[in-house]
Amino acid sequence: MPVPTNTLNTTPPTNAAEPPALPEQATAPPPAAAGPVSSKNLPAPAKLGKGWKTYTDPGGAEAGFQGNETWTRSRAPQQAAYEALPIGCGNPLPTSSLPVPQHALQGTYRTAAGKSATVLVLRFADAARASGYYSGYQARMTACGEKGNLQVKQLWSSPDAVASVRSYEEAEAFVEVSTLKGSTVALLAQSSTTPSKQAAWARSVVSALQTVIDLP
Repeated sequence: MPVPTNTLNTTPPTNAAEPPALPEQATAPPPAAAGPVSSKNLPAPAKLGKGWKTYTDPGGAEAGFQGNETWTRSRAPQQAAYEALPIGCGNPLPTSSLPVPQHALQGTYRTAAGKSATVLVLRFADAARASGYYSGYQARMTACGEKGNLQVKQLWSSPDAVASVRSYEEAEAFVEVSTLKGSTVALLAQSSTTPSKQAAWARSVVSALQTVIDLP
């Protein structure tokens, strides 16, 4: 009797609003660059705040990845774009499809107070796809609301950047800055105990992000 074989789906994912069929691989340290996207596309820590430093994340089983002995790591594009979306909101979210980036790179930092911070750079095939993801991301953040396991409160918005506070029940809050430049979306998240007081800081980092994220 023939034995059925299981074949993996090799079709490239087309919707970043859906969880990936396969999780990010954690069997080897990830590369420090993601295609053309490298540390040059992440702001220097001094541009984000006085006393900020890059941080080499050791990873581990709980973190879901192996450390690569540097402060940047390539991410599986669909998973990174999906995990950046608000999940656990009390309000229903839009269900539209979102473009999948070609490359995703994450950099880790520590603030002067020792708080964790990350910048996720998502590079798309073109500006239209980047804009499509950015618009869908903002629509979901706006719809999330301030009830449920995850609450999202907007601090301010401008035509090319938005600052929000993302907080979880009985857990830490994050000040988040999202911005778009060319074919690239950048998402900065900083752990904070005083997120409502950081609106001015959030405005101050937009230029630092936009200066580098879309460099070739």
